[in-house]
Parts: sequence; C-alpha cells; structure tokens
Amino acid sequence: MSAQPGPIPLVILDVQDAIDQPVWEGKSHPSYLTAIQRLLAHWRLKGWPVVHIKHDEQAPSSTYHVHGPWNAIKQEVAPVAGEAVIVKQQNCAFIGTELDQVLKGMRVERLVLTGVVIHHSMDATVRAGKALGYRIILASDATTAVPVVSAAGKSWTATTVHELTLAILDGEYAEVMTSDEVMALDIEGCAEGYAG
Repeated sequence: MSAQPGPIPLVILDVQDAIDQPVWEGKSHPSYLTAIQRLLAHWRLKGWPVVHIKHDEQAPSSTYHVHGPWNAIKQEVAPVAGEAVIVKQQNCAFIGTELDQVLKGMRVERLVLTGVVIHHSMDATVRAGKALGYRIILASDATTAVPVVSAAGKSWTATTVHELTLAILDGEYAEVMTSDEVMALDIEGCAEGYAG
C-alpha cells in the first residue's frame, strides 16, 4: 500500500440495539459504549473519517436479524452525514463487503477499531485486516466480551475472555491500547510515520 495521506479512520463495528438483548448479558467492560462515544466525539471534533459497520444477519433467530426489531445502529453512536456505513452479513467486516475498497480509496494503511464483541466479529475482522495488510489499533476499553461456555460445560468469565483475546491479538495482529492512549496519539502526524 502507498503512504497514508491523512488521519486514521475510526471504525465502529456492530454497535446495534441487538447487543443489549439478554443473550449478550454479563459483558466485560460495561462502559465500552462510553469509550466509543468519547472516541467518536474526538474524531468528529477533529473532522477525521469515521466508518460504521452494521451487521444484517440473515438467520431469524439472531438478535442482529436484518428485519428484526434490534437491527438498528445504537442511537448513541448513530452515523451522521458524511460518515460511511458498510453493511455486512458475515462475522468478518471484510468478507462480502466494500470495506477493503473504501479503505483503499482513502489510502488507509492504519485504522482504529472499536465495537462488539471482541471474541466474535472483532477478532475475525482484526485477523482478516492484518492479512490484508492493515495496521490495526484496537481500543481495549471500547469493546467488550461476554461469558463463554464450552460444549463440555467449562466456562470462562467475560473478563477472562476479554483479556485473553486482547493478549492473543496484541502484537501479532493488532496494537492494543486504551481509548485515552488512542486519543493522545498524533493521528494526523503518525499516518506516514508509523513503522510498526
């Protein structure tokens, strides 16, 4: 990819009313939405690009079902005029969507990823993005996890899932930092200077 010419985009993944339904109870970092709102406000104040990813699930049983009552992007982070909205039907935001094309059109090499949930669509998107050559900053407190129970009945808390997934992704697939650390970055200045 050629050098990124401008600010790094903020990508918000799957933050829809669906995530507040009972199947997603017990979240780690319940203040994740506040962290995303702070990042979004910061990006908008600076006039930097924002990309919203909306999941339109085809399975009627999903809280994200395309025609379901909870499919809308949450009002707290709803897109405004000029912000891209990309619809996906798979867990990964790069599969079957124009996300890669949109980012390439912006000459993006590096992006900040936020959203839900860290061990599902976030994980899939980070790994695919890395394989496509993107440098991804993952805001650790601007995402969340839910408890996981295996087929054998073994369970892991949401906090454990959250921390372990971040530990696995950090360094190899993404650069993990807090939202405060993200906002402290020289987003415009580091676009071409990042060597990670």
